Amino acid sequence: MVSTDVLDIAPIAPDQSESVWPLSIEAGWNQNVTDWRFMLGAGRGFGCRGADGRWEASSLVLPVGSALSWVSMVLVTKSRRRGGLGTMLLKRCIEEVRAAGAVAGLDATEQGRPLYLTLGFHDLYGIKRWHLDAASEAVAPSSSMRLRPAARRDVAELARYDSPRSGMERPAMLAHLADRRSDLAWIAENAAGDCVGFVLGREGRIASSIGPVVADREAVALALIAHVASTASGPFILDVPEAHREIGGWLERQGAVSPRTYMRMTLGEAEGLDDASRLFALAGPELG
Repeated sequence: MVSTDVLDIAPIAPDQSESVWPLSIEAGWNQNVTDWRFMLGAGRGFGCRGADGRWEASSLVLPVGSALSWVSMVLVTKSRRRGGLGTMLLKRCIEEVRAAGAVAGLDATEQGRPLYLTLGFHDLYGIKRWHLDAASEAVAPSSSMRLRPAARRDVAELARYDSPRSGMERPAMLAHLADRRSDLAWIAENAAGDCVGFVLGREGRIASSIGPVVADREAVALALIAHVASTASGPFILDVPEAHREIGGWLERQGAVSPRTYMRMTLGEAEGLDDASRLFALAGPELG
């Protein structure tokens, strides 16, 4: 047990990414140093150090709009667990979000959800995490649609397309992801050249993440996912809202497995966030 009364919460700066990274490695999570550096630069990190100066716990608030912030990376090293440290940091994140006049959102594991419910969070929808080594079944886009690589110059268009469909405002995140894995960055366009969907992704410590995937229809999203999963090097991780059964069925046919589920939750009402009808894969529980 650890007393939280004698522990000071300190900010975690982007240049401390390498020193806080061992917390997510110990937990078996997929983030790498580049992920930590982006999250700490775009958001606000808080944690606690031990007597030796090493980070023993972390938490993060990442704004994804003026009225919504994502809470993630609540980690406590094994020797310091079950003493209330994680809950203390979670409450600190909630205070930060409320002070900014925003709503807190997060993706809860089955183990974490009961705690979030006691703090006032409510469920939006379920998410399945899929692990995929590679894809062998192609899904051809319709005759009225074409896929093309996404470039940095497309980010402004992607941000305009993304916001009303994802319920988030995240142009900096989309720009960051567009630079991470060019082979995972693709746009679907209709015959008039208008965007009807996109996929981005990033490399991770264990596997590459495919997401976010945002599209007008599930068929468009599936064509994008199948394209990158069959042409880029894996293995891959995808976090797919449970409602999208066509994508789930395709993943199963590729041999993907889903050992974990999440629940998207908010503390308060976030307009549009409860609608996953055009959000087909998340950027990840740490990014929203």
